[in-house]
Amino acid sequence: MSLTPYQMQPQDDPAPVLALIRAAFADMAGRIDPPSSAGALTGAEVRRQAAEGEVWLIGRAPEACVFLTPKPGALYIGKLATAEGARRRGHARALITLAEARARALGLPLLELQSRIELVENHNAFKAMGFAVVGATRHPGYRRDTSLTFRRTVPEAP
Repeated sequence: MSLTPYQMQPQDDPAPVLALIRAAFADMAGRIDPPSSAGALTGAEVRRQAAEGEVWLIGRAPEACVFLTPKPGALYIGKLATAEGARRRGHARALITLAEARARALGLPLLELQSRIELVENHNAFKAMGFAVVGATRHPGYRRDTSLTFRRTVPEAP
């Protein structure tokens, strides 16, 4: 299978993307508090992200996806998900490489993402891809940090 990402268009059926995200984030249930917003994500929101930001996919099924949203000074990476049967094949790394290219095209010097405090294995994966923790945030109503913010500089074009 090719790891070449393609961009979802707003008119595309959001159901396969929604199913991928829900399945990929399902193992977080009971591990993170508060629960992931992925469970409440709708097809309309996926379409809106494709229209107002970017949704990139690998595989027509799809096997992996990422939401990219420009913000001041950084490209925000959200809903990075890989299907269970497609993990450890380089999909996440391919999507992060794509995010670098998109950030360069948009003139944004940083990539940024968030990961829940409890998901240490994700933290390790992001650190292995060059991200560093730059802060922590709390969901409304929580007295403890619930998410870590990671950033990394966008490298020069190869």
